[in-house]
Amino acid sequence: MILDNHQLQQLRDLPIEEVASRLGLEVTRHKALCPFHDDHHASLSFHTRRNTFRCFVCDAKGGTIDLVMRMLGKGFVEACEWLRGGACDPEFKVQSSRVQGEAKVFDAGRYERFFERPWLSEAARRFLFDERRLDPRVVSWCRLTSWRDRNGIDWLQIPYYDQEGHLIGIQSRNLNVNANLNHQPRFRFPKGSECGIYNLPVLNRLRPGEALYITEGASDCWAMLSSGHKAIAIPSATLLSTKDVEQLLSLSLSLSLTYHMYPDQDEPGERLFLQLKKILPDLQHHQLPPDCKDFGEYFVLTKTKNG
Repeated sequence: MILDNHQLQQLRDLPIEEVASRLGLEVTRHKALCPFHDDHHASLSFHTRRNTFRCFVCDAKGGTIDLVMRMLGKGFVEACEWLRGGACDPEFKVQSSRVQGEAKVFDAGRYERFFERPWLSEAARRFLFDERRLDPRVVSWCRLTSWRDRNGIDWLQIPYYDQEGHLIGIQSRNLNVNANLNHQPRFRFPKGSECGIYNLPVLNRLRPGEALYITEGASDCWAMLSSGHKAIAIPSATLLSTKDVEQLLSLSLSLSLTYHMYPDQDEPGERLFLQLKKILPDLQHHQLPPDCKDFGEYFVLTKTKNG
């Protein structure tokens, strides 16, 4: 394929956030979890005016072509071919012309059947039961399932439901330990997925005065559930959306509960606690041991000590 300067510029001018979405990244407020390192706090930022990306942790940066090259492990020519194919896709043209932030429809009916009879691959079982030491009843309650793509990479599928039990989003987690080395994204989200507050159906099982724990991320939520507590999760310390805030405010007004949190042992985790404290004034702070960065690690450590 030979492209002239005008055609190359057209590829570079494709909206960077739409390209990122096509690559499987969930972009919220111009940020996403960085796929090039083990990111928990949406370190990848997008500058829409310059049409560039940059991670302020691992310093990955560039434009649309660079993003495709790094994420898909392609050379310059192959990356341009991939982008050119997308640019010719009518659906991509429609997405690229949308006003930023406009909602995209999530086709729940297409995915619901995957969670009716969950299947866990060997990699998923190893991750959930050997590494995370989770209670199988929690895995069943959360309807976790798995799949393997054409490249032989195992993915854990994490469904998100609203309080009424309707499927509203899916997060696929890459279980390949060498994902970053192979330029594979750590997470994927189907178009239109609403992956906000996690495990909302548990609210229907709460009694007045009961304790509700708030964790950061789904994996910490599984650990908290496995420890015998009822819990919900905020997706990330840097991704507390307006909708999440409204849901938490509604929760505090409609249910008489006690709220608890083990913030991650870092600055974003403590900042998230302070944000939530403004919404839930009675939120109680619990301190993790110095050698545990989050509740998931604390849970594994406790399980290991207790055999």
